[in-house]
Amino acid sequence: MMTTDASINLKVRPITAADNSLIAQVIRDVSAEFGLTADKGYTVSDPHLDRLFELYSEANSAYWIVEHDGVVVGGGGVAPLACSAPDICELQKMYFLPQVRGLGLARDLALRAMEFARQRGFQRCYLETTGSLTRAIKLYESLGFELIDNAMGCTGHVDCEVRMLKVL
Repeated sequence: MMTTDASINLKVRPITAADNSLIAQVIRDVSAEFGLTADKGYTVSDPHLDRLFELYSEANSAYWIVEHDGVVVGGGGVAPLACSAPDICELQKMYFLPQVRGLGLARDLALRAMEFARQRGFQRCYLETTGSLTRAIKLYESLGFELIDNAMGCTGHVDCEVRMLKVL
């Protein structure tokens, strides 16, 4: 399923090596916008942030890039949850610049990621976020994610106090 809208020229596609620095900058810009700093263990502290193509080229992992008029404006992915049961994946690095928010791209990418995970045998999907991202939390709840009390796996996102899980 390819998400495109000719009126605003959006394209969703798998990540390529050429996207590494572009999506890393989107993640840094959006993180700064919301005060999600590296010192608190948010995604901007991820040592793989500038190598997402390589990271998501690993088994049972995928990342999709969103382009607007040929410019990278967002993305999102899924991968096995590190240090956890083998049936759990993690929805990861869902970031979008302001000009494409509210267009349903996050919903489309989350659904795409969960279908990818289902096809690879995952039975549960985990995610972490922070309470200040209220629109994201509402989206995840609308997709069937439920709040859980404890962190799962070893994500390193120590200040992500909102943890959610969904049965796929």
